[in-house]
Amino acid sequence: MDKTALILVDIQNDYFPGGKMTLEGVEAACANAARLLRHFRDKRLPVFHIRHLATRPGATFFLPDTPGSEIHPSVAPMPGETLVVKHFPNSFRETTLRQHLKDADITSVAACGAMSHMCIDATVRAACDLGFQCRVAHDACATRALTFGQETAPAAKVHAAFMAALSAAYAQVLSTEELIRNIA
Repeated sequence: MDKTALILVDIQNDYFPGGKMTLEGVEAACANAARLLRHFRDKRLPVFHIRHLATRPGATFFLPDTPGSEIHPSVAPMPGETLVVKHFPNSFRETTLRQHLKDADITSVAACGAMSHMCIDATVRAACDLGFQCRVAHDACATRALTFGQETAPAAKVHAAFMAALSAAYAQVLSTEELIRNIA
């Protein structure tokens, strides 16, 4: 039997307006993440919150003991929901996430959060490689424009490219509404 958990990745204050790394579309993505969270809570399905704390030298956001590193209030953990702290883009690297999922008999994960091109990508690929069936709510994820050399890719193009790549082999990429309809 397929048992699905929601993984909310790095929906933290520094990504919101006034934070140290504001993402494009983060408020709309967060509203959809909050809808998913309500659905999982209403269905009494497992929820895992991921919080990134930056510990590498030179880090400029998600610094420990700062308001920016806190999970956004609209998707904050409730008592009984697991919070996993990470220090790398991949939510499984040097964390307890895999063990928590195993202990809860999870076979499938639904992911949302930020950034599409970094922590969502790394976490979903790792989850797939570890044998979990993966879904991503594309409209509950946010990112930013990226520059390489002389080229700047707008946030919408970065997001689309990473969602396309994930959907090719790693995850079923759905809208929030589609994901809600697909989660019993």
